[in-house]
Amino acid sequence: MLNKLKALFGGQKDLPKTLTAEDEQLILKKGSDVQREKLAARKDARPEVLYYLAEDKSADVRKEIARNPSTPPQANAILQHDENEEVRAELARKIGRLVPDMGAAEKEALREQAINILEVLAQDQLPKVRAIIAEEIKTSPSVPKALVDRLARDVEAIVCGPILRYSPLLNDDDLREIIAAGATGAALEAIADRELVSEGVADDIAASLEIPAIAALLTNKNAQIRESTLDQIISQAESVEDLHKPLALRPELSIRAMKRIAGFVASALVHAMMDQASLEEEQAEELLDRVRARLASEQVGESEEEEFAKKAMDYFQRGMIDDAFVVEQIEKNRRELLVQCLAILADLSAETIRQIIHSKSGRAVAALAWKSELTMRTAYELQTKFALVPTAQLLHAKDGRHYPIGENELEWHLSYFIDQA
Repeated sequence: MLNKLKALFGGQKDLPKTLTAEDEQLILKKGSDVQREKLAARKDARPEVLYYLAEDKSADVRKEIARNPSTPPQANAILQHDENEEVRAELARKIGRLVPDMGAAEKEALREQAINILEVLAQDQLPKVRAIIAEEIKTSPSVPKALVDRLARDVEAIVCGPILRYSPLLNDDDLREIIAAGATGAALEAIADRELVSEGVADDIAASLEIPAIAALLTNKNAQIRESTLDQIISQAESVEDLHKPLALRPELSIRAMKRIAGFVASALVHAMMDQASLEEEQAEELLDRVRARLASEQVGESEEEEFAKKAMDYFQRGMIDDAFVVEQIEKNRRELLVQCLAILADLSAETIRQIIHSKSGRAVAALAWKSELTMRTAYELQTKFALVPTAQLLHAKDGRHYPIGENELEWHLSYFIDQA
């Protein structure tokens, strides 16, 4: 019999293309774990063989049975309670993919059997198993609503997240009920990320005061946020830096909202907000005036200034202050540190740097960048995002990267501020 088994495999890893009932019986009785595993993976194996292997001593064999789409429903029913978590996970993946595709043409009994197994696995003690089901059925409109409701209320984010974000079976009432029941963290973020978020749901998310969820809501272009709700978010956001960027880049902000946001976000974000809104020049200048006034009024204490000056000198001595470093400070709104760095690079006082930055002169700011041996591209970043130079006063690069005016003129624009010092 062993010789027959050896001849059947012929020294190969895989079984022959066709197997007789006698071949299958031989493998079941005398085959190794690996040989039975190969048989369990065969889609053309007889149903009774697959059913028999569903109770095999080897977990790897049972995993193949769980994975095999030809496995009969009775064998699947055995595996739904398998002691091995990987077996149940493979079964969950297979049934999760099978049920959404079962149309009206499928036998009602088969569909009901598959759904029963899915419902058992949806209550599995292992989050991984429940998460596999959630991932497989998250976009399906044809799975039982009760199953979706159960998974949407799961305490594990990897389970409820995909359902809350994608399931078309959850309506506004369902979502608001889930939020009211105390949804937090990743669950709220998933709801905020849905393809469409209604005003009512947006109100509830905003009222939760969960910062990541509110940020996700603001980032979602299809989220419908009432003006009054946005006002509440803006009022709360001044001291919450994580909301600054999502707020500033929220599409279709009103001028009134932009003015309020400009009162506390970084100048680089104000510039990005204006670019996105395509404001008229008069509106843009009014907005920039507000920001300039705020920045000019921000005083740094003497001890703080000394601390930033020490940091700047340390960065300079380590050779760290280059174009990339300057742009990073602009983006991160490290204004005083950047002032001190520019003072060292240009060999000017910090006060002179501040005067240049507040001058509204693109040529003066570009001259400062030139004196600091920075590129014209960095000079443009300094003009637009740091100094908030009016559009009409911006100095643009020549050929996309060169300073458009000569050294004598650049020196001349700096001399005005040097003489004032």
